[in-house]
Amino acid sequence: MKTTCTYPCFRANKKTSSKTEKKRRNLKLVFFDMDGVLLDTVSSWRYIHERFGTTNERSIMPYLRGDIDYLEFIRRDVSLWKTNGEAVPKQTIENILYSIPYITGVRECISYLKNHEVHTAIVSAGLDILAEKVARDVGIDYTYANEVKVGADGRLTGEGVLHVELMQKDKNVEDLVKKLHLSPDACAAVGNSCFDIPMLEVCGLGIAFNPEDACIVKCADVVVMEKDLRKLIPTFQTYL
Repeated sequence: MKTTCTYPCFRANKKTSSKTEKKRRNLKLVFFDMDGVLLDTVSSWRYIHERFGTTNERSIMPYLRGDIDYLEFIRRDVSLWKTNGEAVPKQTIENILYSIPYITGVRECISYLKNHEVHTAIVSAGLDILAEKVARDVGIDYTYANEVKVGADGRLTGEGVLHVELMQKDKNVEDLVKKLHLSPDACAAVGNSCFDIPMLEVCGLGIAFNPEDACIVKCADVVVMEKDLRKLIPTFQTYL
């Protein structure tokens, strides 16, 4: 685990909510980040870039500085995914993403929650192509992730559709909580980086899983250092 964030942390000048202010109720819904939590990869975006021999380094800092928005960040990423100078078919991206391995214990963890009638959701700033596949495979109920547009020829157009803002995952959490008529106090969120902090803060229970940096550890109610989602089950059991 890093003592500082890899990139300038957007939480640096923002106050973190006090853990003592939370009121926890019987668990009804658990939100999961995807990369590094459900999937054994630091970033599914980076995973694609590595296959094409490209990098999104030129976009990260402008985004974190606020020079571009996240939709422009997506556009810049997608524009790099080409073969022989042509945009790639959506199928190519699917084939790459579907090869990312799962984190140990993901099926057991989700099955445990399902067996106890706890809803589950993915909130990821990655692609819905992958999030929906993960949800189908392991039985997750809801997904929030971003889209890439595809033309009539089946190839990426270079445009995207923004559903999850990397630094505002709490908005997606609040959206689903409202739709299901639940209290945030009856929800848990599981993340691994500073960008998951808003999601952890808005839920009654915030869990830092396999944390990338000390930033998220400081705000979490529970910290699990082992890369095995089965290690979350005793914590969930406490709140059922």
